[in-house]
Amino acid sequence: MSCSRMEKKILGFVDGRLKEGERLEMEKHLLACAACQLRVNEFRAVSVLLDELPMIEPSAAFDVRVNARVAAEPAKQSWWAWFTPSPRVAFAASMLLLATVWIGSRTGTENPLTAGDIDNIDQNMSVLENYDVISDFAPLSELPPPVQADEAGDTNQNQQM
Repeated sequence: MSCSRMEKKILGFVDGRLKEGERLEMEKHLLACAACQLRVNEFRAVSVLLDELPMIEPSAAFDVRVNARVAAEPAKQSWWAWFTPSPRVAFAASMLLLATVWIGSRTGTENPLTAGDIDNIDQNMSVLENYDVISDFAPLSELPPPVQADEAGDTNQNQQM
C-alpha cells in the first residue's frame, strides 16, 4: 500500500473502523514504513488526549433555548411570496399593459403598402441592396476635393507666371 493511500485510512485504522482486510494491509505497511508508523502513533496520542478531556454536558435548558431561537428566526418566504401584489407592482404592471395596448393599437392605423408601392420597391431593390456599400465606401473619402472651374483657371495662370 502506498503512503498516499495510507494517509486516507489512518483515522479509520486508529479508531478501529477498518475492515479486517484493510486493517491487515495497514499493519503490513506500518511494519515496512517508519514515517507512516510515526504518523499513526501521533494520531493515537491525539486520540488519547481527546479521550482524557471531560465530557461537557449541556444545561437542562439548552434544548429550550435552542428551540426558542429557532422559533424566533423569521420564516423563509416561499418564492411565490415575491408575486404577491403590492400597490407599486400593480401600478407598474397596469402601466405596462396600458402602454402595450396603446402601441399595439397605433400600428394598425398606418396605411398598408399598396401593390404599386411593392412593385416600386421591387424595381429599386438592386439600388437599395448596394446602398450600404456606396454610402460607406472608404476609398471615396480619400480622394481630394473636386476642383471648381474658376479655380482651375486661376491655378493655370499661377503656374504660367
